[in-house]
Amino acid sequence: MAELKPAYLIHGDDHGAVAERRAGLRALAEREGCSDGVEPLEGESGTPEGVAGALAAMTLTVGRRVILVDGVERWKQAEVEQSLAPAMAAMPPDTTVALFAREEGRTKAPTAVHEAVKRAGGQVVAQATVKPWDLPKWTRAQASRMSIELDMAAATALVSQVGERQQRLLRELEKLALELDGPGRVSVEEIEARAAHSAQYRAYTLADALVGGDPREATRAYIRLREQGERLSGLTYLMASRLRDTLAIALRLQAGESAAEVRRGLRMPPRAAERFIRDVAQTEPERLRAALGALADLELDTRGGSPLPQARSRMSGLDEETLALRAIETITAGS
Repeated sequence: MAELKPAYLIHGDDHGAVAERRAGLRALAEREGCSDGVEPLEGESGTPEGVAGALAAMTLTVGRRVILVDGVERWKQAEVEQSLAPAMAAMPPDTTVALFAREEGRTKAPTAVHEAVKRAGGQVVAQATVKPWDLPKWTRAQASRMSIELDMAAATALVSQVGERQQRLLRELEKLALELDGPGRVSVEEIEARAAHSAQYRAYTLADALVGGDPREATRAYIRLREQGERLSGLTYLMASRLRDTLAIALRLQAGESAAEVRRGLRMPPRAAERFIRDVAQTEPERLRAALGALADLELDTRGGSPLPQARSRMSGLDEETLALRAIETITAGS
């Protein structure tokens, strides 16, 4: 069985893989009897200074202590060098600190974090996404490991239908393996029949639950999308796009257009369009504007908040899952 190291840095732009690594480390800690000593740090505690303070603090925990820290991609090089690096150079015994950075673009874990983890005898793991043009080849390789035979056309069809998120592709391959119940070949036609709909369709399902004021369905849709490896930034964009379209329809209805006139311009099945128009008709445009404002706040908070410290939301230091679920609660509560 694998043993916990003194320190970890799990980083990269494959956010689903980072989340899976986090869950795996926590499960490993619990298997080693550390469940009482697992300490997630967030908000002000999840800063370089906060982590250094936690490492220096005395605890009554018996056995190994495991500290989990998200949001490392928002840390500053100077803050790490000043407070965290010295603390990690003198790591207390029977302590593990696991740092998670969900990177994107230029938002990355500082190099000082990499160096501090290595000096502490820890492990740095990069979780990078495969380039879009390499995904069919990657998908075929993953399928082969599951005893599924995919030709290039079938692999390309799977990527086209499921999307470019590696975790979603793996989930679909796992489902195909269960359906085959043994080694087998899967054709393009079978991929089209069995694979999940695109992330855009599912994100629209989430947005429609927000419009309909259904917190349970919205939360369930959000969790399902995240489990498939969708990035919160991508989901926020798609939800905002759907809500903007919804607001435009609500204003047309408010201006006196009939539901039939509006429905004729929608590109969706008749029953789905009818249900969608019904939900929009029961929603005030002001609530949709407020929902768009909540999504804008969510996007800003997940990027670390306003550039001006005095203008930052008090929630900007929370982890992105908490921020997203609070946004869903806020939007659906306004129905």
